[in-house]
Formats: sequence, structure tokens, C-alpha cells
Amino acid sequence: MKMNNLLVFFIFSFLAILSHAIELDFCVGDLTLPRGPEGYACKNPATITTDDFVYTGFRGEKATTNIFRNNVTLASANAYPALNGLGISMGRLEFGVGGVIPLHSHRTSEVIIVIRGTIIAGFIDTNNRAYYKRLEVGDVMIFPQAMLHFQVNVGRTSATAFVSLNGANPGFQLTTPSLFAGNLPAQIAEQITLLSHDEVMRLKRAFGTA
Repeated sequence: MKMNNLLVFFIFSFLAILSHAIELDFCVGDLTLPRGPEGYACKNPATITTDDFVYTGFRGEKATTNIFRNNVTLASANAYPALNGLGISMGRLEFGVGGVIPLHSHRTSEVIIVIRGTIIAGFIDTNNRAYYKRLEVGDVMIFPQAMLHFQVNVGRTSATAFVSLNGANPGFQLTTPSLFAGNLPAQIAEQITLLSHDEVMRLKRAFGTA
């Protein structure tokens, strides 16, 4: 009897989840309200227009003058509220000559497609095995969820790629800046990286934190 009651409970719980999933056609995020664990509250439908579903942030040339000679334009729910609740986002990656997207991770998986130039892209699994490949225009590669991954422009010209991620707010944590561009004390950085004091200070100066 208890088992039957438990089965009925799970069936109704599952149906409740399904009904919630299809209750709304969309939920354009209201950025004026705080974001919760499941995203933003929905914008008033009466105020929604076609423009809410269009993103123009990928237009034009992007400067690659930072320390990594790259430019990352991420169309997540923060910048493109129509993605709120849909579990997807996109990004445009620009590489100057010799530019890199340094080692980083997301809460999501990522697919990359190269549309200009030549890059080496790869990820490192939890067994410390690296999977990397030279990608030409039209090539696609997948980076599994939470794996450390990177891209390097190895061509003689600038390069461009687009990425798609299976999360409206995928997060973007760069390993090197996380260690040296923030408020982590140099002594701790030395201990957890096995770098010398001089090396750590050189990196912190590069990021303007020393």
C-alpha cells in the first residue's frame, strides 16, 4: 500500500513538473528585479515587443587590445533577456594575432564553430588528459560541462568563432585572473600554484593588483 502511494506521488510530481514547463510560451527576463536560482522574473507581457527577441551585440568589429589579445561578447540572459529560462546562450570570440581565450570553465557545456582564421581549441578532463585540435573555418568542437578549456589563435591573421552554451547564464571563470587579478593574497597563490614569489608578483602586476 505504501509503495502504491509513493508511486502515485512520483507520477503526480512528474506531471506537475511537465505542466509547469509548458505553462508559458516564454519568459523575457525583467532585469529591474533580482535574479533568483531559476533566472529572472518574467517581464510584463504587455510591454514585450519583437525587439526583446533580437540581439545586436555581435555586430561590428571588436577590439582585441587586452592582455590576452581577445574579445568575448557573451549573449547571456543578462544581456539578452529573451534567453531567460530557455537554457541557451551564445558568444562571439575574437582573437588578435597570437590571441588566446585562456584556460577557463563554465557551468555548462559549450560548442564552438570557427568562422574566420585558424585556432587550436581543447579541454582537459579530470584525469588531466588534454584533448585538443587545430580547427579551421567551419570546424566544430564540443567542450563538456565544467571542463577546463581554451582556444589559441595559431594563424597569421585574426580569427573569429561563435559559441553556443546550454545555459542562459553559463558563468565564465578564467583560471589565471581568478588567481592573480583578484584579492587572493600572493602568499596563498604561491602555495597553491607552486609558483615563486617573483612569478606570482609578476602576474599580479600584469593584472594591476600588485
